[in-house]
Amino acid sequence: MHVYISVDMEGIAGIATLDQTVRGGSGYSRAQALMTAEANAAIAGAFDAGATSVLVNDSHGTMDNLIHADLDPRARVIFGSPKLQCMAEGLTSDHDIALFVGYHAPAGGPGVLAHTFSSLFADVRLDGKSVSETDVNTLYAATQGVPVGLVTGDDIICGLVDAASPTTETVEVKKAHGWSATNSLPPSLACEHIRAGAERAVRKADTLKPVALRDEWTLEIVHPTTTAAELAEAVPGSRRIADRTIAHTLGSVDDILGLITVNSRLASVGVQTIVTVASRT
Repeated sequence: MHVYISVDMEGIAGIATLDQTVRGGSGYSRAQALMTAEANAAIAGAFDAGATSVLVNDSHGTMDNLIHADLDPRARVIFGSPKLQCMAEGLTSDHDIALFVGYHAPAGGPGVLAHTFSSLFADVRLDGKSVSETDVNTLYAATQGVPVGLVTGDDIICGLVDAASPTTETVEVKKAHGWSATNSLPPSLACEHIRAGAERAVRKADTLKPVALRDEWTLEIVHPTTTAAELAEAVPGSRRIADRTIAHTLGSVDDILGLITVNSRLASVGVQTIVTVASRT
């Protein structure tokens, strides 16, 4: 049984502020420890259920957040960025199940630190519907024939997953009280629940099915600035459908993830252009 675990940070118990999730913030080192503990809980649960291998993908920000010296030595870890498959890097048809730990609600939603791939994107849509990172990464897993068995995070993302996929285990580790406020379980208790949830998910992996795929999707990204959208429009195949919105019709989830990754970098450049000019005034 080969298990894949993608670990984000915003959906971890005990985390609610940007100061915790951005490298250099005074709360970042504490958040690293909390993220590593929840990763270890999921790893332990997978092995409790009979996993023969576990691959962990560090999926937050710079994607170099987990404290490697403290990780369960039975697992391998992918880290660093950029990665064209982003939060799903390393997920292949060799895996039997995928687990998503520390995930969060999509951009514009009421969840803790809600965003979709980049905090600079106002919205990310597939075929006109706003989507979360969970949605897109679940589609990528399906291209590899892999079902998603577990999602952990706040009450908002867990509620969305429960509604969309009742067979997927969810572990709610905190309740949103605003974009940067939460009522959280103690981290130790959250880890207990995650370990148990991972074990349940892996034990029933053979009964789970990947989500259905389409022949093509229309990806829309709402950029933070006009400049960012202008840069993104230069990507071959992109269409500018509104001042800050680009659209692209794509035939693979691989391309969706790749285009999101490229657009996130362009969004940063677009914002930095304005910040640089503003600093001169």
